[in-house]
Amino acid sequence: MKLALWLKNSGTSARELAVRVETTQATISRLKNGHALPSLELAGRIAEATGGAVTANDFLDPAPSERPGNGLAGARILLIISGGIAAYKSLDLIRRLKERDCELRVILTRASQEFITPLSVGALAGAAPFTDLFDARTEFDVGHIRLARECECIVVAPATADLMAKIAGGHAGDLATAVLLATDAPILLAPAMNPHMWANPATRRNVARLAQDGVSFIGPAEGEMAESGEAGTGRMSEVPEILRAIENLIGHSGGEPLKGKHVIVTSGPTHEPIDPVRYIANRSSGKQGHAIASAAARAGARVTLMTGPVEIPDPLGVETLHVATAADMLKAVEEALPADIAIFAAAVADWRMTAPADQKLKKKPGAQEMTLDLVQNPDILKLVARGHKRPGLVVGFAAETQDVVENAKAKRRAKGCDWILANDVTHARGVMGGEKNAVHLVMEDKTEDWPEMTKQQVAEKLIVRVAEHLAHAKAGAE
Repeated sequence: MKLALWLKNSGTSARELAVRVETTQATISRLKNGHALPSLELAGRIAEATGGAVTANDFLDPAPSERPGNGLAGARILLIISGGIAAYKSLDLIRRLKERDCELRVILTRASQEFITPLSVGALAGAAPFTDLFDARTEFDVGHIRLARECECIVVAPATADLMAKIAGGHAGDLATAVLLATDAPILLAPAMNPHMWANPATRRNVARLAQDGVSFIGPAEGEMAESGEAGTGRMSEVPEILRAIENLIGHSGGEPLKGKHVIVTSGPTHEPIDPVRYIANRSSGKQGHAIASAAARAGARVTLMTGPVEIPDPLGVETLHVATAADMLKAVEEALPADIAIFAAAVADWRMTAPADQKLKKKPGAQEMTLDLVQNPDILKLVARGHKRPGLVVGFAAETQDVVENAKAKRRAKGCDWILANDVTHARGVMGGEKNAVHLVMEDKTEDWPEMTKQQVAEKLIVRVAEHLAHAKAGAE
C-alpha cells in the first residue's frame, strides 16, 4: 500500500497521521494494511496531509487490473441509509456500487439527513434520493411499491437499532419501512450502533426475529466507536465487506472458478455435554470457517456448511447445518458426501464424556476433586480423508501452541489429508475469537507462510489456492 510506504519513508507514525487527518489510529492502521477503504472526505484529508504523496486516487481509483469484478453489473439495488454517524460510509458504498455499473436507487430516512445531505447522495448516485412517503412527485402511482418491487436486493447501511426494531415489528410509518414491508427481494442489513445497544436483549430479539424472517446481516464489526472512549461490537462493516456480502447475495465477483463443484466446510466449536448444564468446549468463534464457506460460495461452488454453536450469522448463499457435538458433525458430513472439496476448519473437541450425566453433577461434601470419565471423539478429518467417499481435495486445520509447522506436517501425514492450514492459537496471538489470522499452508512438497491477514482475506486466498489446484489437476489430466 502506498500509504504504508509513505509512513515508513517519512518517519510518521500512524498515530501522528491520525491526529493530522482527524481520525483514529486504528483507522490509519487498517488503511495502511489494505483492510479498509477511506471515505471520500478522509481520502482528501490524507492527500493534503501527505503533500500529495498519497492521493485520493490511490484509494479510490485502482488500476483497471485491480478493479473489482463485474458480478454486479446491471444489478438493481435499492440502498436505504438510516440515521447514524456511520452514514458517511454509505457515500463511499454508493460510489463503489456505481463503479460496478449497478442500477442504484437510494432512500434517505429523515434522521440520516442530519448526517449527510440529499445533494451529496444524489451527486454520487446520479439521481436524487427518495426521502418522503407522501411525495406527490413519486406517489401518484404508488411509488413506494415500485421501489419495493423493481429491485433485486435492498441494502440497509447503516441499519440502526431503531430501524431494525421497526422492521422486526412490521411497521410502515415512513418510506423506508413501507418499502421494506412491501418487498419480496432479499434484504441485507449492515447494523451500526453503540455496543451496549447491540448487546441489549431487545436488539438481540429483533436480530433473531429478522434472521428467522430471512433477512441477512453483515457485521457489525468490533472497534472504536465515534463516541470518545467507547469500543466494542457495533461498528458498521467496511465498504469492501458490504460489497462482498451483496455479491454473495445476488451475484459473484471475479468469475466462478468453483462453479459446478460441491464444497463441504466445517466451522466453530463442538459442545460435548457433561450433564444437562455443563459441556466441554473451546474458544472457537467460527469466523474463519464461515469466511471460507462464504468465499467458496462467491467462487460459484455449492457449499454445505456444518457449524457448531456460534454467535455469528449464517453465510449468505450457503446451506448451513447447525450441530452441537462431534458425533452430530460427523453424521452431517457423512450425509453431505460426496463432495469435490472438504475443508475442515471446525475446532472439534478431542474428548467427550463416556456417559453424560442425566442430572446436574453436585459437589460432594468434603470432596476437593472430581474425575470425569472421557473417551476420544471420532476424528472427522481422518475418517473422511481415508474414507471410500474421499473428496478430491481434503484440507484440515491445525491449531497449535508450539512447533506449529512441524506439528502440522506430522498431522497432515497422520490424517491423510492433502493440505493443512496451521496457526498459532496461543492466547497472546488472539486468533481464537479474533478478527485476524496468520497461517502456514502445509502441502506435501512445500509450505507457504502467509502474513497476518483478516480471516476474510485468509479465506479468499485459500479459495484461490483451491481453484488453482483444481485447474492444474485438470490441465494435467488433459
